[in-house]
Amino acid sequence: MSNWMVNEGLSIIVILVWLALNAYLFWNFYQVYDVGERYVYSRQLYGSFLALARAPAACLNFNCLLILLPVCRNLLSFLRGSSACCGRSIRRQLDRNLTFHKLVAWMIALHTAIHTVAHLFNVELLVDARVEAKNGTIQAVLTDLGDGKNETYLNFVRSKVPNPIGGINVAFTFLAGLTGVVITLALILIITSSTKTIRRSYFEVFWYTHHLFVVFFIGLVIHGAGKIVRGQTFKSLEDHKPDICIHNFTEWGPTNPTCPTPQFAGNEPMTWLWVIAPMILYAFERMIRFYRSQQKVVITKVVNHPFKTYELQMKKKGFKMEVGQYIFVQCPKVSSLEWHPFTLTSAPEEDFFSIHIRIVGDWTEKLAEVCGCNKTEFQDAWTLPKMAVDGPFGTASEDVFSYEVAMLVGAGIGVTPFASVLKSVWYRYCSDSSTLRLKKIYFYWLCRDTHAFEWFADLLQSLETQMQDRNNADFLSYNIYLTGWDESQATAFTLHHDQEKDVITGLKQKTLYGRPNWENEFKTIGSTHQSSRVGVFLCGPENLAEDLSKQCIANSSADPRGVHFIFNKENF
Repeated sequence: MSNWMVNEGLSIIVILVWLALNAYLFWNFYQVYDVGERYVYSRQLYGSFLALARAPAACLNFNCLLILLPVCRNLLSFLRGSSACCGRSIRRQLDRNLTFHKLVAWMIALHTAIHTVAHLFNVELLVDARVEAKNGTIQAVLTDLGDGKNETYLNFVRSKVPNPIGGINVAFTFLAGLTGVVITLALILIITSSTKTIRRSYFEVFWYTHHLFVVFFIGLVIHGAGKIVRGQTFKSLEDHKPDICIHNFTEWGPTNPTCPTPQFAGNEPMTWLWVIAPMILYAFERMIRFYRSQQKVVITKVVNHPFKTYELQMKKKGFKMEVGQYIFVQCPKVSSLEWHPFTLTSAPEEDFFSIHIRIVGDWTEKLAEVCGCNKTEFQDAWTLPKMAVDGPFGTASEDVFSYEVAMLVGAGIGVTPFASVLKSVWYRYCSDSSTLRLKKIYFYWLCRDTHAFEWFADLLQSLETQMQDRNNADFLSYNIYLTGWDESQATAFTLHHDQEKDVITGLKQKTLYGRPNWENEFKTIGSTHQSSRVGVFLCGPENLAEDLSKQCIANSSADPRGVHFIFNKENF
């Protein structure tokens, strides 16, 4: 997991602080219930499982406080855009919001498992104590408390139904048991439907089951309302010292001034105190999203591209964007509930915003159909479907102009954030190149299929021509790699290799075959820019992120004045 976290760019400091807080909470609450004076008698019934149940419960509260914050996208965009509180290093951590969200989710799953297993043992022990405790033992005395007058119970199981029926009764007749079952099932569905395979192949399943978080949080807040975990009251501790009275439990009673009958009470539910603030923040987040989704969006143009890709150009009053940002899109004609994220491929300088969509599932296919992508005749704008847009939201690509040197690496449709970047570079360069801090771009695009290059080649041709006309062709160095081809294609490529322009893209820069030797690429760039900070931006798969992350570390100089490669990965 540590390699994955580093590959995703999450700071090791952030991870260590988060893990340390979890460890502190676990140990602190474990000690409270394992050696605390209030729970001396509770431990006689529960054994060590009481502490094993309560310690992860504290960690669950902490992580449930955190789980919603990384998905408050408007809050993160506000923080990201605030130069007063967010320098480059902090912004890079905010860009890893979904990585942290996943880590917190797995920690919630871990503590839920420990908490659940421990309580299964607790219920079995309490049911057995109520049914089978032998007279004359402290367990029998403690479990019978509450049957007489002026007594408070310690064992919340009051019926004498043996296991397993007794345990099932606890699970489905007590609030804690019932809510525990519900929130555990909700968590299982949320996590299992969040796997990469489900997200990519059955996004609708992921989308709908993820909204079970509402059920999870409601159940979590009321889970402790039954106060079934009980300890000796503080007032009782003044009159009844458990370290002394535990040895003469047969003499407890109202007539014994030294050891009167101990009194017990349940703990006040505390979860709501942990989660109320993030729940309110997230409620505001959803209200902002709803308000923005009601604003009118007009599709001005639909463009069919090769490789099952189409482009939607849209306009929305007051819409402002930065390079590389993304939006969430909903089409009520396709689904009134589903929202899907797409990177903006337009530049801030253009009077519209656009997204490129590849048909990879039911939703994208239906959207293409209602947008008339399968029609050849001209369509009037008023016939196009109504769209709702939420965003834009910030990403790592926004920082590309804060570096003097940038490496942009896109894989397949992952090139879309860099369409926005390169367009904006073109506009700014045409306007006034002297204001650009960015002096050099190295662009790499990896694709499996030759058709995938076609929709992006026009932009590269424009940039290539523009830079040559301004006698600055070295500003943009681009390398296009074809990672998949057959023997007949290889023969055709060989025959046309000597032509002035590339046979696939029409560019002067020839397409390369295979995959880049990243070690050589980084060493070459590092030797060319020996005292620069090089921003490395990736939109692509995790295995490529791993390779680039390792190369950034390996090729960065130990000298603060030397070259440093800063890895940034798109996450949305």
